[in-house]
Amino acid sequence: MHIRKLLRSTSGNVFIMTAILMPVILGSAGLAVDSIQWVLWKRQLQRAADSAALAGAYAASQAKDAVATATADLTRTQELVLTTPATIENPPSSGSFSTNNKAVRVTLQYRKSLPFTGMFLSVAPLISAKSTAAAVSQGDYCVLALDPSNTTAVTMQGSATVNLNCGIATNSRSASAVTASGSASIVATPISAVGGIPASNNYVAPTTLLPYSLPQDDPYASLPTPTVSGCSAQVKVQPTDITTISPGCYRGMDIKGTVTFGDGTYVIDGNAFSLGSQAVVTGNNVTIILTSNNAGSNPSSIATLDINGGATVNLGAQTDGTYAGILFYQDRRAVDSGTNTVNGNSSSSYRGAIYFANQEVDFNGTTGMQTNCLQLVAKRVVFIGNSAINNTCPTGPAHSFIGARVRLVA
Repeated sequence: MHIRKLLRSTSGNVFIMTAILMPVILGSAGLAVDSIQWVLWKRQLQRAADSAALAGAYAASQAKDAVATATADLTRTQELVLTTPATIENPPSSGSFSTNNKAVRVTLQYRKSLPFTGMFLSVAPLISAKSTAAAVSQGDYCVLALDPSNTTAVTMQGSATVNLNCGIATNSRSASAVTASGSASIVATPISAVGGIPASNNYVAPTTLLPYSLPQDDPYASLPTPTVSGCSAQVKVQPTDITTISPGCYRGMDIKGTVTFGDGTYVIDGNAFSLGSQAVVTGNNVTIILTSNNAGSNPSSIATLDINGGATVNLGAQTDGTYAGILFYQDRRAVDSGTNTVNGNSSSSYRGAIYFANQEVDFNGTTGMQTNCLQLVAKRVVFIGNSAINNTCPTGPAHSFIGARVRLVA
């Protein structure tokens, strides 16, 4: 009878069930703790790999030691003692970026017993993290200011209307690397800078600002240093004159009348290439090089460019040869003491690159001026008037370049 009562009693069921389930409860709790710890270690490892890969890729994109930079970054950021030394590859040994010298892959491994599962595993699990970063294309640019110093390198001021079907980039490290002021209206995308780009209501959609970006390479760094020989006297063309000029070397040009340039390269030895307000200039396949016969010893003597706003200018760059795509090229030895002015009336057109690596270019566009295939590369660029660059070039040398940025790619 007592046995039957005991069997029918339920007062101890909870205790019995708890005792039976206790190993399951403890096991679940242990697995939960291990899972959280494993995820934490994995995140710490991946964060360190990502940071090192990005640091290495930034270094590689600037021709610095990518492996040393990534290693130094790991020393600063890793929170775990690695089981084996980090593997840092530049370029990666396999995959789609294996031929990219600006790509860096970082592989990290960490092994340590977990509190619960460690009681049952003879070998602790191996945690791995792999990250690849590379410099990849970012935007289509047609304006580049090369000045790397802590100064504003692109200025849009006054009532300038800058409408570019392309991007603007600068290597300036200034907190105000690009500025827009006054009633200027700017449409350009992207606008990138190594330094900062202060926000402004002057930027009109779809303009995109990309501050603290990667420095951009000089797209014309490989152009040869100009040589000067056999130069003729300075060319002077009066307002009533109509003439044709052949390729060659000249000790300056002061043009106030009507001139047709024959196809070829024109070297300006000192003085300036100057177009007055009444000038009417035409040339479809020309390159104008501004230099000096004693540029090495006296770089301040290198010729400059001065095009008056009233001038009618229809110039196109050569389409082949050493200077293909270059309309104006100032000797890179020029000292940063001059300002070059590019203007033109509503009947003017420019096709080609305007390259002044070590001096400023002030671009004062005029409504109606044709700049459908133009690139500005200078130490600094100032937009003053209504500037429209439609980066839609016909066949021949392109007048835009693809910018670069560093990001994680795998």
